[in-house]
Amino acid sequence: MTKKIAILLSGRGSNFLAIYENIRKGELDAEICAVISDKKSAKGLLKAKELGLPSYFVSFKNKLEGEKKVIEIVECKKADLICLAGFMRVLSRDFVKRFKWRILNIHPSLLPSFPGLEAQEQALEYGVKYSGCTVHFVDEGVDSGPIVKQAVVKVFDDDTPEKLADRILREEHKIYSEAINIVLNNQYVINGRRVLLKKS
Repeated sequence: MTKKIAILLSGRGSNFLAIYENIRKGELDAEICAVISDKKSAKGLLKAKELGLPSYFVSFKNKLEGEKKVIEIVECKKADLICLAGFMRVLSRDFVKRFKWRILNIHPSLLPSFPGLEAQEQALEYGVKYSGCTVHFVDEGVDSGPIVKQAVVKVFDDDTPEKLADRILREEHKIYSEAINIVLNNQYVINGRRVLLKKS
């Protein structure tokens, strides 16, 4: 049976669209059962509506009420996995505990380096030679959950945050779907902080 994913986003939704395309091409066996945004005019939400996907705006003026509504949607749609795709809010401990090991996020750095906002700026200021992106389970911290998959991107001397972000984003679009496949097909075990792939 095809597993269902709910996507939470706040902006243009490029990772959401990459997931959608990978499903359409048969590279990811999943169904997007809901696209939820805390921004009514988010480009990703508008695109989801155009594509005919179940789309929801949820106000987070009251965080508790906002999370309650998201929970209602996710559980009504029977989502197996929640994928954060540029969702610019930190979820509460109670929300994360309710969906333990069922929430994935993607972050534009090689965690645990440069968590939080402006990861590319942080990488350039620090002078690293390599950056990249990370898909991880969401825990109660910020970008601190066990790592499912990473991709490395070389940093060039003439990079700007925008140039680096574009190259990292191309890798994000690949590894997010790969990580979703791993999780939905239960091809992993969690040992402490380590996500270990099961031997086939």
